[in-house]
This record gives sequence, structure tokens and C-alpha cells, in this order.
Amino acid sequence: MTEATRSLLRSLPSLAGRAPLSDFGDLPSDPVTLFLEWLDLARASDVAEPHAMTLSTVDASGVPDARILLLKDVDARGWAFASTRNSAKGAQLESQPHAALTFWWQPLARSVRVRGSVVEASREESLADLRARSAAAQEGVAPDDWTLWRVEPTRVEFWQGAPDRHHVRIVYLRDGDGWRIED
Repeated sequence: MTEATRSLLRSLPSLAGRAPLSDFGDLPSDPVTLFLEWLDLARASDVAEPHAMTLSTVDASGVPDARILLLKDVDARGWAFASTRNSAKGAQLESQPHAALTFWWQPLARSVRVRGSVVEASREESLADLRARSAAAQEGVAPDDWTLWRVEPTRVEFWQGAPDRHHVRIVYLRDGDGWRIED
């Protein structure tokens, strides 16, 4: 890397979003509730495609891979996304059924990270998701190849950035059938 490149990168603004004023004292008992609150704020703040997320997986050799997908659903069962089973991500999930999701809402200087095991939804749910796509998006997709997966989280981190670098992290850890918030 040249000195010019280093200087350029250091000169770029960082964490320039409008960090919302937040009271983190009264947190919900589960991460889904907080995620939906943050997603609603992202939508209300006109964040472009607030349901876009980075899906990170590893291949059979343990080499990481990442790509952008859209969140299809989130509930107590987990965070859902879909693709074809015969894709690289499908093969990776078959051999290593664990993943991480990362949401980045730059205008709000907020991020949410979700990680856990990945399970396939029922065939009916996968087909319903495929049918919900536009005709153009369904074209060329074999119905038996389309798969809806869910990340069943063991850890969910909510991150609020701050220009002074005093970031706030709220971490939910799976604790039996419930959640505990890490101090």
C-alpha cells in the first residue's frame, strides 16, 4: 500500500451517520424484539434496503465466504434467508451448517450481528417463499432446489457507533430456552 492510499483512507469520514439518541437501560428480554425496533427505525429513517444483510459461511476447508442477501423473516425460530440449494452457499451450509449475518445501517451508525446454527425450513415454507417472488425472479429456478434457511442464533450483538469511539454493544447470548444480556 502506498502512502497516498493510506492517507486517502485515513482522510475519509467514518461513523458519520446520525447516531440516534437511545436509552439502553430498559432492554427487551429477547433479541428479536430489539431487532424489529431497530429495523423499524431504519425503515423510518429511509435507510436503503434495511433488510439487506451479509451472510457469512465457511466452505468445507474452513475458508470464509460472504455475500449480500435479503432477510425473508425473523421470529423466535430465527432469521430467515433463501437461495438455491445447488449454489455455493447451499453447498457450504450443507457441509458446515453455521453462519453469521451482519446488518449495517450506515446512516444510523448501527449494526446487528447474528450467529448460530443454520436449519432448513420445511419444504412448504421454501415453496411459499419461492412463490412470493416475482415471476421474473422465479424464472429458471427449480422449485425443489429453492430453499429457505434459518439462522438459529446463539449470539446476537447490537452495535451503536459513536464518532468519539465510545460505541455501545448489547450482546444477547442464548441461555437454555431464553436469553441473557452480556454485561
